[in-house]
Amino acid sequence: MQLFIRMMMVCATMLSAAFMSVGAQATGMASVSVAGNSKPLQPIIIQGPMPIEAQHFAALLKDVSIEKTGSFVFYKGTLNGYPVIVSQTGKGLENTAAATAIAIERYKPLAIINQGTSGGHDSKLAVGDIVLGKRVVNIGNLKTPSKKAGEGSNSLTWIPMDIMASSGSAGSDDANKIRYYQGSPELLAIAKQVKYQHGKVVEGTVGSANFWNSELDRIAWFHENFGTSVEEMEGASVAQIAEAYKVPFLSIRILSNNITNGGHYDPNTAKECQAFVKDVMVKYIETLQN
Repeated sequence: MQLFIRMMMVCATMLSAAFMSVGAQATGMASVSVAGNSKPLQPIIIQGPMPIEAQHFAALLKDVSIEKTGSFVFYKGTLNGYPVIVSQTGKGLENTAAATAIAIERYKPLAIINQGTSGGHDSKLAVGDIVLGKRVVNIGNLKTPSKKAGEGSNSLTWIPMDIMASSGSAGSDDANKIRYYQGSPELLAIAKQVKYQHGKVVEGTVGSANFWNSELDRIAWFHENFGTSVEEMEGASVAQIAEAYKVPFLSIRILSNNITNGGHYDPNTAKECQAFVKDVMVKYIETLQN
């Protein structure tokens, strides 16, 4: 009996020592501090509608992983050690708006650049020239005048419609105006510093709509009334969503064709635009790291 009691006391002593040891270790672990800033870096989002407008840039990244949701593809990697995500959005305003909202909610980006090919509205611009979107406008937000049956239709008499003018009806007179979304001044200033060998780089107005305009009079109407330099199908929706979330945004578009001066379509411009955007990103990342 006494032997049993002594054995129990020894066991209790060992267990107590063990718990004291674990407690000491736990106290030690709790007091460890992590040097430096452990907050993850916010990635930069680079968008391209079609595979030829996104996959070249994705190939420039290191340590790439691919995430998919719905029809949207995100190539996650690094450029010069900084996190960059290439978003293949698909064509059109709806696809791009959805891809932008998903990217902002999921990845919390520092900035968004929407880039790709576009058609020229300015006869002074040639195929291969790049337009930096000082502003972006939805050229599909239009309201027609009242006409009776048989009176026909004339798109050159349509007027702008600002769907964001108020929470009321977009048909009110208060909405009869053009809404421009301004590109990020910081990103614009950086992009203007980058050298480009395949044409001119100019500031301009990027027009977006789910239209393919091939009527020269209609293109001239947009150029004169909206100030458009080029047209495409994505940028305005990105600008609208980015503004809602207060995320800096810039549109960078290369002319792949320009029917106002006979400039024929060149698919190689998509790769040239991505190479230019890569140089813009390198310079932007340098400013962040400094």
